[in-house]
Amino acid sequence: MSSRLTMILAGLFLVAALLAGYWGLVLSRPPAPVAAPPSVEVTTQPVTAPAPIQVEEPRRSPIVVLRRDVAANTPLSEDDLLIERLQVVPQGAFQHIEQVLGRRSERALAQGAWLDEHSFQSGGPLARMIRSHERAVAVAVDDVVGAAGQVRPGDYVDVLLFLREENHNPQSSAQVILPALRVLSVGEQTGLANDGRPAQTAEEQQGRRDPIGTGNRTVALAVPEAFASRLMLAAQAGTLRLAVRSADEQLLAGYWANPQAKPQVETASRDLFRFSQLSQVPIANVAPAAGNPGMQIIRGAQSNDSAKTP
Repeated sequence: MSSRLTMILAGLFLVAALLAGYWGLVLSRPPAPVAAPPSVEVTTQPVTAPAPIQVEEPRRSPIVVLRRDVAANTPLSEDDLLIERLQVVPQGAFQHIEQVLGRRSERALAQGAWLDEHSFQSGGPLARMIRSHERAVAVAVDDVVGAAGQVRPGDYVDVLLFLREENHNPQSSAQVILPALRVLSVGEQTGLANDGRPAQTAEEQQGRRDPIGTGNRTVALAVPEAFASRLMLAAQAGTLRLAVRSADEQLLAGYWANPQAKPQVETASRDLFRFSQLSQVPIANVAPAAGNPGMQIIRGAQSNDSAKTP
């Protein structure tokens, strides 16, 4: 009985072993390849880059500029010069190095400056700022005389004269002796030359832009030649004061432009009162004889005695 049971169990184990081995073979097989879906052929059009836009190069012209700083009275050599090409060429600028080789300037020339005939003109800053019929006259000023220290090169001022009441001047007076004079410089600060360029380079004016300040300074004025001596006499006779004119007066630049052809000179001379007339001091003061009193008549600077009274 027991041997028979044993045979049945052995058969069952054998069948189970066969089933397990078969199942293991099935699981160990690689999966069947999955068929890929049919590919759809897509045709793409080639993308062409847009043609570059042709930008026309602006026309540039050559000018001669300084490659480095050049001291005064030094002949220019090729090492000092180079050619730059600019769209806008300054009027009168040299365009060839041969035009300036060997030339020298009486003032120092700064690096990067373009050259023209004005670069080699003689004369200092003030000489290049005045016209042929003008003279540059310096006037001593302070904060009061110089309009609270706010006078600047390029302003236009009236010159006032004040006469104090003194022994020889019994009545104080004031008048305008010269109108609409152009301010050339204040201290060491200068304005523009006649060609519209700065009379001094930026390096020369560096640190020279302070206002008049509290100390005594000088203001250089462009005075018509006919009135240069008048300004000097007025400065010695009394106290000067500068009255700044408005920038809205657009005609001031041509006020003294050609004094020989305009009535400004005659008008200024006619409006000027003599010092003796202002002070009302008679030139001759002849006392009448004793016992014969007379009447003294004063006409401006003239004095005489009338006939004796009856």
